[in-house]
Amino acid sequence: MNVTIYHNPRCSKSRQTLELLAAKGLSPTIVEYLKNPPDAKTLKALMAKLGLEPRELMRTKEALFAELNLSDADLSPAQLVAAMIEHPVLIERPIVVVDDKAVIGRPPENINSLF
Repeated sequence: MNVTIYHNPRCSKSRQTLELLAAKGLSPTIVEYLKNPPDAKTLKALMAKLGLEPRELMRTKEALFAELNLSDADLSPAQLVAAMIEHPVLIERPIVVVDDKAVIGRPPENINSLF
């Protein structure tokens, strides 16, 4: 079983999710996505595993979301993905991937559905 967490160490929910994985005896691959943002292919694969559209993967309460007018219905999925690549702080966190499934760890207990 391959387990990966897209993690922000400054986020309490992300830290709690990582602790929950450790409590299950798992040592996930940790991707600090703010330092190493995913590319378009990776983001699209994550969205497919999550069953989400680009805007659904975005942190809509981030000030940058409003500043960039990302709620504009005329923006294409490609434009939204490009915004997340350029500004990874917009990506919802944490994302836990187990093989071909993924969930957002909000709340952290969401990861239980993967096991």
